[in-house]
Amino acid sequence: MTELDTPQAGDDRAGDIDVVALLMRQHGDIRNLFDEVEASSGQERRDAFRRLVRLLAVHETAEEEVVHPFARQALAGGAQVVEDRLAEERAAKETLAALDDTDTDDPKFMLQLRKLRKEVQEHARAEERYEFTHIRRSTNVTQLAAMAKAVKAAEAMAPTRPHPGVESGAANIALGPVAALMDRTKDAVRKAMGKDS
Repeated sequence: MTELDTPQAGDDRAGDIDVVALLMRQHGDIRNLFDEVEASSGQERRDAFRRLVRLLAVHETAEEEVVHPFARQALAGGAQVVEDRLAEERAAKETLAALDDTDTDDPKFMLQLRKLRKEVQEHARAEERYEFTHIRRSTNVTQLAAMAKAVKAAEAMAPTRPHPGVESGAANIALGPVAALMDRTKDAVRKAMGKDS
């Protein structure tokens, strides 16, 4: 990390050592990108939409690799909480896949984008209420930091687009152009979590 990349107090990235703070910041970034896509047109809209797609893919893959497995085991009723979140993710990915096939200048694009935004925002609120709050209560600062590190490792290996019907990071990555990405992602997450392969 260079001096410019080092998080400083007051910097949004300073909270990235806590997995909940990191994911909440990403939720804010996603909302801002939806605003940017809606407010722009032409090439600007296409560029903003590509950034939105990338962030959504990265965010969900990281959650699927790190947060959901933890929640499934650590939270009371965790299995059902995770299944509900995966169903929401699947619906959003299906909308996104349909949207991804639509030109950003097509009048149908904005209708589909608003549908996607609603699904993503409802999913984010459910994550914050049913997963994030309970994760913070059920673990310590060291575990929160280890999970944040693992989320960042998963993000570094995440696919650039989510695949509907594939609600696991490993399966999403397997569909990517480089099969070795799957093993590298698992290794990166395990290493970041301090686990052996």
